[in-house]
Amino acid sequence: MEIKIEKRIELKAPIARVWRAITDYREFGEWFRVALEAPFAPGQTTRGRTLYPGYEHVIWEGAIQRMEPERLFSFTWAHPKSFDKATYSPDYSGEPTTLVEFRLEKTPGGTLLTVTESGFENLPVDRRDEAFRRNEGGWTEQMKNIEKYVAEEP
Repeated sequence: MEIKIEKRIELKAPIARVWRAITDYREFGEWFRVALEAPFAPGQTTRGRTLYPGYEHVIWEGAIQRMEPERLFSFTWAHPKSFDKATYSPDYSGEPTTLVEFRLEKTPGGTLLTVTESGFENLPVDRRDEAFRRNEGGWTEQMKNIEKYVAEEP
């Protein structure tokens, strides 16, 4: 059975603006709170330092899957065993991943953004619930972040 998170928000911004906010690595970093080292490109992995307070030691790493302009952006990312500073390892090789998809749809008031993270069933049972809870709350916060970002940075 597929275990996934799905969040939707209608943003009062045109699709082109929302697309730029999620696919320009510098803009993505602003609202997602990560200092990325390189642009997003399908088939490439982008890394950067997390800027979220308390997690500055964590390396963000996303393997870009698809970029269908103004429609779909997706990446996979790993779920390390620990984010605790004392036991965290930035080597994600061999760690299980989930798929994150950003889907955009035009609405009369702007853009409907749907974020889905799937594949939690592929995580080890002893990490699955914690990863799901952490990311479910994280995506709730990130939806607020992007809403504020596109409103303040037209």
